[in-house]
Amino acid sequence: MTFNGLDDPVEDKKRKMSRLETRFTKDVGIEIPLICGAMYPCSNPELVAAVSKAGGIGIIQPIAMIFVHKHDLREGIRLIQRLTDKPVGFNAIVEKSSKIYEDRMRSWIDIALEEGVRFFITALGNPSWVVEKVHAVGGKVYHDVTNRRWAEKAIEGGVDGLICVNSRAGGHAGEKIQEQLYEDLSGLDVPLICAGGIGCEDDFIKALDMGYAGVQMGTRFIATTECRVHKDYKKAIVDAHEDDIVLTDKISGVPVAVIKTPYIEKTGTKANWLAKKLLRHPKGKHYMRMFYTLKSIWQLKKASLKGISYKDFFQAGKSVSGIEIVESVETVIQRYATAARQ
Repeated sequence: MTFNGLDDPVEDKKRKMSRLETRFTKDVGIEIPLICGAMYPCSNPELVAAVSKAGGIGIIQPIAMIFVHKHDLREGIRLIQRLTDKPVGFNAIVEKSSKIYEDRMRSWIDIALEEGVRFFITALGNPSWVVEKVHAVGGKVYHDVTNRRWAEKAIEGGVDGLICVNSRAGGHAGEKIQEQLYEDLSGLDVPLICAGGIGCEDDFIKALDMGYAGVQMGTRFIATTECRVHKDYKKAIVDAHEDDIVLTDKISGVPVAVIKTPYIEKTGTKANWLAKKLLRHPKGKHYMRMFYTLKSIWQLKKASLKGISYKDFFQAGKSVSGIEIVESVETVIQRYATAARQ
């Protein structure tokens, strides 16, 4: 409907209000459809709490909580709950290459549930067993996907929504741009979250107007006062341009988006021939993935806490192009929310 050649002002107001009231916000009980994605090694408890307190939802990354920020998981969750009474989420990587890791993740999920966490984001495996546990207490599970095939499998596993990881994401990025991914998945009748490339208010509004029920941001929240990574990491994000983000498979064996540092330029972005061969081997791939995982946990932790050295990997997405300053989490979220309401 139009009004003197313009959009009907009543309908326009409703549309703007509905930007922030989505299936996702109803699922998890939050005000603003915005997730601070789980980040190893960057998800310290203060950052998680600040995002939830400001109206979005912060996600606990258990390995970062325990190994980097030195909190017992249960005590770390309780610390977050002392800082905010708003909902928080939990990141569960459910791949089964290691029985030890699988057992540990199961115990971590039980602890999170015991402490009242009711929103879980799963990745890299079949989420059905997590869904069963979480649904039993009235919670919700969303799953990371990069294409229709994995989205359908996740829905078969019972998930309530999908985190749609596109080609502009930091860390393990997808292959499709956000428009293509939305078109591929929009008929699945579950809430879709845009993950990747959200670095400013316009990006946020564009994703919501496209039909996404929310967005997930990581890189933007690294460059905040509450994030406890080294100032060199934050400066690298503020100084970087989109063209400075490159993919390397030297961290985990699969492409990861990082900032092009002097170390990356010197060593290149491709795994050597032996690593590639082992990653394709039916048995060898499990050992190589374990090796890469342990190596990356150490390297990323060191870079995030000690700053610029000659062997740094700073994970970041192409949203760096919209990040110009280090500021508080509340400032970021309220600015996004205000823009969406206008």
